[in-house]
Formats: sequence, structure tokens, C-alpha cells
Amino acid sequence: MQIAANIMVALVALLHFYFLILEMFLWDKPRGRRVFGTTQEFATASKALAANQGLYNGFLVAGLIWGLLLGDAGVPVQVFFLGCVIVAGAYGALTVNRKILFVQALPAVVALGLVLGSS
Repeated sequence: MQIAANIMVALVALLHFYFLILEMFLWDKPRGRRVFGTTQEFATASKALAANQGLYNGFLVAGLIWGLLLGDAGVPVQVFFLGCVIVAGAYGALTVNRKILFVQALPAVVALGLVLGSS
């Protein structure tokens, strides 16, 4: 069960690293606009805001990887950062798009369940 928990935490971290890339570097490029369904005008006007969001995703990635690197001692770190992902995903689903609940929060809920179940 510990291996499955570590894999899920790593997958959540990779997902948020992908969000970082999209928001910080591809926001106003065709791929970023396609993923987020934005126009060029909106993407250009909100580029700095999106980069800030991407940076926050980077902090989530760093925390999840830190928790993994700590081994058993990192369980509280993993729980904290997975909780942050879940809250952010729930808020995004309520305020932006319901799809965020499934793309962001659900994988973190699964990972959190596995982490708690294996500790």
C-alpha cells in the first residue's frame, strides 16, 4: 500500500508540475489557450496572474516531493500538501469550472486516502 501511496503522491506532483508549465510558460501560447479555453486577448491580459498561479502550483510540487523524500517522516508533510491541493481543487470547482474537482481534487483525495491508509 505504501508503494501505491507514493506513486499517487508523485502523480499529483507531476500533474501540478504540468499546471505550472501551462500557467507560467504556455498560458498565452496555443496549447495553453486550448487547455484553458481562453482567447489570445484574455491570455495576454491575464498572463502575469496565470504565472502567479503557476508559481503556487510549484510550491505544491515542492511540498509533495519533499514529503516523499522524507520517507515515513514525510507523511504529515504529504497530508498537509495534499490537503492544500484538495482545498484548491474544491474552490476552483466552485468558482471556475466543475471539471477542476475531477482533474485536481480527486487525484489528491485518492492519494490522501492511500497515504493515510498506509501509515
